[in-house]
Amino acid sequence: MRLLHTSDWHLGRAFHRVNMLGAQTEFIGHLVATVRERAVDAVVVSGDVYDRAVPPLAAVELFDDALHRLAGLGVPTVMISGNHDSARRLGVGAGLIDRAGIHLRTDPAAAGTPVVLADPHGDVAFYGLPYLEPALVKDEFAVAKAGHESVLAAAMDRVRADLAGRAPGTRSVVLAHAFVTGGEASDSERDITVGGVAAVPAGVFDGVDYVALGHLHGCQRISERVRYSGSPLAYSFSEAGHRKSMWLVDLDAGGAVTAERLDCPVPRPLARLRGTLEELLDDPALSRHEDAWVEATLTDAVRPADPMARIAARFPHTLSLVFAPDRAPDDPAVSYARRLAGRGDQQIAEDFVAHVRGAAPDDRETEVLRDAFDAVRADDAVREVAR
Repeated sequence: MRLLHTSDWHLGRAFHRVNMLGAQTEFIGHLVATVRERAVDAVVVSGDVYDRAVPPLAAVELFDDALHRLAGLGVPTVMISGNHDSARRLGVGAGLIDRAGIHLRTDPAAAGTPVVLADPHGDVAFYGLPYLEPALVKDEFAVAKAGHESVLAAAMDRVRADLAGRAPGTRSVVLAHAFVTGGEASDSERDITVGGVAAVPAGVFDGVDYVALGHLHGCQRISERVRYSGSPLAYSFSEAGHRKSMWLVDLDAGGAVTAERLDCPVPRPLARLRGTLEELLDDPALSRHEDAWVEATLTDAVRPADPMARIAARFPHTLSLVFAPDRAPDDPAVSYARRLAGRGDQQIAEDFVAHVRGAAPDDRETEVLRDAFDAVRADDAVREVAR
């Protein structure tokens, strides 16, 4: 069986205020053409279809168009909700849409109930594990403490139990939306840390033939059977080095996996440039970036006059201008933002306590801070579901 694995469309998202709907429409056209030209048997979409719980109308219309075009090809599509999606909204009409071969899996309680497709070698069971917000699903999975690993492990126990009751030789595919240990993150993914832990071990998914992951925006291979497709488009300059693609996966009669990366259309390349303003304006080696979307970091000791207009004269698609004078880290002029770069909320809070009190928080206080951040995240998730 030949699968096309994609995820993280983020329909409705902009890139530094640039409307990406045209590029997203081009990607959907590319996806449909790939399904047709490469004789794909099933499409799997591993979450974050939309960029937010209540997407703009244009994004909903594009999603509707994508479903109609895929259904028109007669190729089954299995899709889960991600942490950006509203599972309830995405799942509206799922029972009816099933009849058209579009299988929306947004209910955590149905984790052990697969979509079963067949090829000449027998059945392939597709298990959709939507994004499992630990605070919201811990009771469903009867886990003692809310955490990503515990709820995913419980969901996978249901998958393995169902698979064990099926005919020998039944192959299996799991769709999941999670941060798996070994994956490389970028700046454009929403933080899903719970209890100080964001990642789950790949071993949680043992026992299935292929795991189609979503959430991280870089296409990557955790193992031969566990892969991220990544987002089809770049949504932050941290993705400047990404090769945006999908996985074309073949499952043979015994469940062995072979995979090929298929490139996605690139609306415009990204470039991250760093140097003084005069260096960026004069360096002939940078001419290759003149048509790119540019993030320019200026290292001038003194902020130059009219920098955006001057940089845009050479790089007309400059979207981000950052000032980062080359100074020693302990220089008092180093910006607050630069001192916080790379730190998570928990670490920032702990550093603040240490700064104000003169001593770092102890273990009990660290746990109080962690619980507070987890409670806020859980409350945000509840509010988003209720919207």
